[in-house]
Amino acid sequence: MAASHSIEIADPPDIFKSPVWEHFGFPVEYRNGIPVVDKAHTICCNCFTKLTYTTGNTSNMQAHLRRHHPNIDISGTRKKPQKQETFPTAFRMKLQANADHAQTITKAIGVFMALDMRRFSVVENDGFTHLLSVLEPRYQLPSRPHFSQNLLPQLYSEVRAKLVEDLSNAKFIALTTDGWTSRATQSFMTITAHYITDNWVIKNPVLQTRAVYESQTSDHLSEILQAAVAEWKIKRENATIPVTTDNAKNIVNAVEVAGFSPNIRCFAHTVNLASQKGMGVNQMTRLLGRVRKVVTFFHRSTTAAAVLKDKQEMLHLPPHKLIQDVSTRWNSSYDMLARYLEQQAAVFSALTDRSIKRNIKDIVTLSDEDVKLAEDIIQVLKPMKMVTTLLSTEQLPTVSMIMPLKHTILESMKVSDTDTTVVKDVKHGIVSDIINRYPESDSILVQFLHMSTALDPRFKSLPFLDETMRSNIFNSLMEKIMEYHPQQAQVSDEQLDMAFISGDPPAKKAPISELFGKLFPVEPSTPTPKSPSQMVKEEVACYRQVPTLPVESNPLAWWKDNESQFPHVAKLAMCYLGVPATSVPSERVFSTAGDIVTAQRSSLSPENVDIMVFLKKNLKLN
Repeated sequence: MAASHSIEIADPPDIFKSPVWEHFGFPVEYRNGIPVVDKAHTICCNCFTKLTYTTGNTSNMQAHLRRHHPNIDISGTRKKPQKQETFPTAFRMKLQANADHAQTITKAIGVFMALDMRRFSVVENDGFTHLLSVLEPRYQLPSRPHFSQNLLPQLYSEVRAKLVEDLSNAKFIALTTDGWTSRATQSFMTITAHYITDNWVIKNPVLQTRAVYESQTSDHLSEILQAAVAEWKIKRENATIPVTTDNAKNIVNAVEVAGFSPNIRCFAHTVNLASQKGMGVNQMTRLLGRVRKVVTFFHRSTTAAAVLKDKQEMLHLPPHKLIQDVSTRWNSSYDMLARYLEQQAAVFSALTDRSIKRNIKDIVTLSDEDVKLAEDIIQVLKPMKMVTTLLSTEQLPTVSMIMPLKHTILESMKVSDTDTTVVKDVKHGIVSDIINRYPESDSILVQFLHMSTALDPRFKSLPFLDETMRSNIFNSLMEKIMEYHPQQAQVSDEQLDMAFISGDPPAKKAPISELFGKLFPVEPSTPTPKSPSQMVKEEVACYRQVPTLPVESNPLAWWKDNESQFPHVAKLAMCYLGVPATSVPSERVFSTAGDIVTAQRSSLSPENVDIMVFLKKNLKLN
């Protein structure tokens, strides 16, 4: 009797040794939802036939197999059934190191180390190993040398290969570079690339942070720059390599020796130097010294800081701490003065408080003249502060901003009749320093900066230049377009003629044209062919006529939308607008490198510093 294929079959006990039990089981019936095994019958697992079963007697089953399944061998004894591993047993088995799951976890730990700047020894920390044992008990954590010597170099190679491919697709690449010395007095030099993709997205990958073992002379630094350009294949045909650096003479000369041009002085560094020169006049030095002593006193005395806080609450002033300036950062001196003026009432009240007055030594509060001078200087330096903030907060300030910012600063530093002698001296110091940083005598640099500004739809009106200079700049743009695309200038007159005479055959004339064609002839109009230079000239002229963008707009987004309308100008803009106005991208690497070296302590070689910084800046999570 054949049974239903959907019937549940229970395996026979392991003690049943006859080989027929490899092909039979007991039917399971459900009574009131409870499974009950029917030991009076057996079920053939091949054809689901139900047979009567007497305990210990397998004759019926053997006869059924011989008659209906003659190919089945029932000699010998029943094979021992294999048991499926239980979950506890499975989880006691460790993952092989080359298993996909294990390799995925190991790589994720390497990414964690690189992005979060963790020490290699983290794999030996009790908390970390406990976390992994909870998340994946079967995973065997590799040793620290595996990560430092194998995994992270492998990650570096993978990310580097992708970056090399991206760089090969870039039409024009600029560089920034800066130097840094670690606490262990090891010198490093970082080089960062900058380019705009075909989708008008600016990229600024860090190429390398290499140790500098020799003296940082111009010749040696130029060799490092040239080697980096060759290693990363930065050079492009018919294009120079702009390099943005700080104002240090050795790196400025190194760029010149390497043959790269133009060398753009970091505008943030330029503003810092000019502001320091302005604040370096005698009266300013005395004023800053007095304020600095007061600030230092409140920073070092917990009692004085507590009293100042009470005075702030009493006078309803913001509970801000006084700011201590840093000699190399002019804006910190600006912030120190501005915060002192904000809190001067609380400061004066605190200094006259009985609880701290007896501890005050060599501290002189500001006179009314000092306060007035501080207020005047804050107003004078406010544009410089705004420029510094702008350059720091912009995702990547482009070189097109330098000339407009320079003009804005010079305009704000014009001397007025109401200026005091000290204010005039401060303004003169700032103006003289900035003018010397971008002299008109450096025609290559100045023209590059003006052309970059003209290619920025926010600043292309060039209001700080006269009409003659504006025309010269746009004429230079046309010349540069023809220089970058020489194949356009090589179109022959014959090719131009063929462009107009070739095409579809003439259309068949309508009947009315056949009747009146001779009586009312129409002179055929032949379009006058335009030379490439004429087409470029018209395109540039149309670009000039387009309204300028609001200054807060994104120039790259505008070019993405208008590239098809101004294709030749757009190609030039893609080259110029990718050049940064500051060397901040490379400078910011040093805080990352410093954190990495501090985290790794003495266990990090210079080569691993390069790898860790590279991965931190370039590794992207999927």
